[in-house]
Amino acid sequence: MVRDKNANMILFFKENQIFVHSFHYQLGKTRRDLAQLEAERLLIGRAADLAAIGYRYSFGLDESESLLSLTAGPLSQVLQYAAEPAGFVFQHCYAESAVLHYDPTESNIALRTRYFPGEMMRHLQIDHVPYFCSFASGCSGFMSLVGAAGGALLSSASDERPMVCVMADCMPPGVPYNMLEERILGSDHSSAFVVGREQCGYQLLAIDYYSTTRTRVPFVEVVQRTVQMIQALARNLGLDLAASDVTVHYPNIFPETWKMVTRYLRSPRVEHVLDGMAERAHCMASDSVISLTKLHRGQEGRIHIAVNYGVGLHLGVCVLKEQANNGYTT
Repeated sequence: MVRDKNANMILFFKENQIFVHSFHYQLGKTRRDLAQLEAERLLIGRAADLAAIGYRYSFGLDESESLLSLTAGPLSQVLQYAAEPAGFVFQHCYAESAVLHYDPTESNIALRTRYFPGEMMRHLQIDHVPYFCSFASGCSGFMSLVGAAGGALLSSASDERPMVCVMADCMPPGVPYNMLEERILGSDHSSAFVVGREQCGYQLLAIDYYSTTRTRVPFVEVVQRTVQMIQALARNLGLDLAASDVTVHYPNIFPETWKMVTRYLRSPRVEHVLDGMAERAHCMASDSVISLTKLHRGQEGRIHIAVNYGVGLHLGVCVLKEQANNGYTT
């Protein structure tokens, strides 16, 4: 681990043979277009403002779903591959997702602390497996999960079992699906994946992570920092971005900001990925999972860079190297 001159934290994994794979995800069953969201008072502001930057649809839980049931599918699929994980790392963007609903009149504190990881494991009849959880990393949660799971593997070198990572969020009842000032439209989602030592999916090379307590960061600064972080990681890893096939995965927010990042990288071989923004909106930390699932082509050695930006405020960049074997996915 090192700190660069901009106070970022950089985690290097290149020599440690850690791989990220077996991605699975699920969205809520109810699809609404912008007009429906507006009619049901699930938007703040005007639908036209969201349409202008590229959003069309959002997915939410229907009456038959809960956050537990939404998450059980992807996690069950991952556990078919990693049946005996060394541990779990859970992540939520919303604090409300980290604790299941409880009776506010309940006086027994043990019955009020219905932490989502424990309830999810109980639901799937899993026990005696350590778990960790975070929600303070917001939509940059993919980075915090991969970093935490990778660190756990490095600290237990004699244990060959993988870590399983889980992300899940749904809007609290009646809360709008968009953020007005930022012009972000979200969807209810869950995803799960494996971080382990089997050589498949993507090799984890490095993570660069920046946080600030400021409530607002100018877009020009987001562009500058993202470009600097990508270039710093490439330099430290000995990667020539101009001479390599590189795919950059961006979250489904701020499309013009990410276009500027790609332009300032000045590499003719960079593939700019903003996947499904119109069709599924922003799936918080699962955006990276979804695009990494779709963009794996079995092209050994191709470099992927995932960019996360989350309320908190956090900016994260990680570098991955594609493997020929995709791992266990559907």
